[in-house]
Amino acid sequence: MAPKLGIIAGGGDLPGLVAAACRAQGRPFHILALSGHADPRVIGDEAPQDWVRLGEAGTGFERLRRAGVAEVVMIGPVRRPSILELAPDFRTARFFARVGLKALGDDGLLRAVAAELEGEGFKVVGVDEVLSGCLAIPGPYGNLSPDEQAGADIARGVQVARGLGALDVGQAVVVQQGIVLGIEAVEGTDNLLRRCAPLAREGLGGVLVKMRKPGQDRRIDLPTIGLATLREASAAGLRGIAVEAGGALVLDRDSMAAEADRLGLFVVGVESPQC
Repeated sequence: MAPKLGIIAGGGDLPGLVAAACRAQGRPFHILALSGHADPRVIGDEAPQDWVRLGEAGTGFERLRRAGVAEVVMIGPVRRPSILELAPDFRTARFFARVGLKALGDDGLLRAVAAELEGEGFKVVGVDEVLSGCLAIPGPYGNLSPDEQAGADIARGVQVARGLGALDVGQAVVVQQGIVLGIEAVEGTDNLLRRCAPLAREGLGGVLVKMRKPGQDRRIDLPTIGLATLREASAAGLRGIAVEAGGALVLDRDSMAAEADRLGLFVVGVESPQC
């Protein structure tokens, strides 16, 4: 039997999908849900769980040990708080004093958190090791594929996304007819799409491109799209979404393909030289 998995849960549907996969595999698990970030409806009442604030690292480590967790996966978006919002306990304050919060981007901070977990004796694993069926595959999902203009926009988006990622800024960019309408920063992909909607030009719609950052640790923060992303892209007037094949997650690929066809959008996995 696989070791007991600790699911450090941020927002979105991924924590619930990982818990469901553990149940299907007969794998023991325990959820450490982050208050103010994890969705109680996703976590549910039946799953073994503890809730902690983001600043309660000491309590979190103790709860994971008490639950007998050996491996840990970190999933779901977490809005980075200010120090005042964080209200760190002694263990968390010591961590930030050592790594320097202001000096780190999201990827750097997550790497430091992963190293801290491993220093406490937990093995950090990637969500794709648990949800292997969600790893993006090359080619289209559904019946629609990018045309020549969309292909050019995707190529431009890959180029820009890689530049963003190298600076540890974000993983997503919206491009229309060669023009960059928006790049993802702290607001997340859904808010990026909402921000880009009123910026759309006349003519052929744009594309959303999501790529893994160059050199990114595959165990943490892989780019992810789900049905909500697809619907936000449609509402923003986009023609489709491109994600990195082998470097991003596509949640519920069959439903994604069917919804993409219904909305008249393409979803495609593209290869990237950064892999």
